[in-house]
Amino acid sequence: MATKELQNVTKKKLVVLSGAGISAESGVATFRGSNGLWEGYKVMEVASPEGWTKDYSTVLEFYNARRRNIASVLPNKAHKLSAEMEKEWEVSVITQNIDNLHEQAGSTQVIHLHGEITKACSSNETRHVIDMGFGDILEGDVCEEGYHMRLFVVWFWEGCAAHLSCDRRGAKCRCSFGYWN
Repeated sequence: MATKELQNVTKKKLVVLSGAGISAESGVATFRGSNGLWEGYKVMEVASPEGWTKDYSTVLEFYNARRRNIASVLPNKAHKLSAEMEKEWEVSVITQNIDNLHEQAGSTQVIHLHGEITKACSSNETRHVIDMGFGDILEGDVCEEGYHMRLFVVWFWEGCAAHLSCDRRGAKCRCSFGYWN
């Protein structure tokens, strides 16, 4: 057995659950609270399949603005600490956040419950996922089957499981320790 494999066998497991607070510290605007992203928008108009069907250009602009905001910020101490703990622990980060700040900080096992803003998928279904980075999705961008591309995020009335990568659905539920940030 290779040395790295042997180290992973002996490492204790740690699960980190993170939400909006961790990324707010980096300057990512949150959806709720005072001056939240929902202010100025009717939630269902920008975060539901019905909103997409009614006015997909408004939905695209809403999330393109979110992506530009995330592109302008950096991981903070909490993101970095989660990544740093991988030296001693087998760490799985489970986050409600759609940003990629945990990955930017160096975390290698991140599960995004609500999808990932740096990815896009077919508006017909969540296959044809592409990693698009921080670029905008434009009106007229289509997948190989001709459907509009949309954000790879979970909207109201959608299930989270469809947006989780197949290899991540079987996340380990057993851990030695967990913390929430």
